Amino acid sequence: MACFLASAFLLVLQTNAAPPELVQEGFGLTLDPMDLHAGLPVNASGDVTSSPPPGTSKRAPHSIIIGVRKGGTRALLEMLDIHPEVAAAATEVHFFDWDENYAKGFEWYRDLMPYSYPHQITVEKTPGYFTSPLAPERICAMNSSIKLLLILRDPAERVISDYTQVYFNRLENHKPVQAIENLLVRNGALNIRYKAIQRSLYDVHMRNWLRHFPLEQIHIVDGDALIRDPLPELQKVEHFLNLPPRIVSSNFYFNQTKGFYCIRSDGRERCLHESKGRPHPAVNSTVLQQLRSFLQEHNRTFFRLVKRTFDWQ
Repeated sequence: MACFLASAFLLVLQTNAAPPELVQEGFGLTLDPMDLHAGLPVNASGDVTSSPPPGTSKRAPHSIIIGVRKGGTRALLEMLDIHPEVAAAATEVHFFDWDENYAKGFEWYRDLMPYSYPHQITVEKTPGYFTSPLAPERICAMNSSIKLLLILRDPAERVISDYTQVYFNRLENHKPVQAIENLLVRNGALNIRYKAIQRSLYDVHMRNWLRHFPLEQIHIVDGDALIRDPLPELQKVEHFLNLPPRIVSSNFYFNQTKGFYCIRSDGRERCLHESKGRPHPAVNSTVLQQLRSFLQEHNRTFFRLVKRTFDWQ
């Protein structure tokens, strides 16, 4: 593995770095307002109280949900947070993918973690890590044996979900919007420079992670399966993280109105933020087929890299 040495890591943290590029071609790269306002997970403490619970401390993550954007990272974190031995960070930190945050140093990062007991593991999630060129090396420099969680869904559906999020975000901020076909196609050809498409090239990003971590340290969660039936996917995550099995079927119930599973734990019920599960726009069938055809070879390469297949169209 090509991790930085610890001294190099600390040196990088002290350097001044430019702010991350937040606006790109088309609709741009934006924060996910759905994730940021989804509410605190049950076990997350962050800095909610001035005095920490006795016997707790803030520790660097034992596991990180590295992505993918619009793959189900919020659902995975909140469902995993049911487990009594998990302490989940309340917000996306963007430490390893944003230079301005990385320059603030490791202590700044650790201070954003929740208070946890010695028997708990700390988990943070930032979906931007998966597509960041620098995140794998930076995370490896912090902890080369860390366990990584990657949740993926059908890459074409992920593109449409990505568009949908930004579409509603722009509407809410009274900004102009474009039809998805105008972003997917330029001059009669698929616009492969469109950021949403770039994020769905899973093989390209996975190669970067495998330069720094062995495949055995990256557990891939099937985001489509998680939505259909959460328990089996959560049980696989428990096993990967060496957690005792504590998540059970009664922790989930299907909400007919929302059309997806909600969470039941600690005597209360909760669903993901109302912005989750927004209906996707209808996409011109010819354009959609162009997108799927382009992604097929990337999907096949990804399957070879991770030595498993997924039921993607």
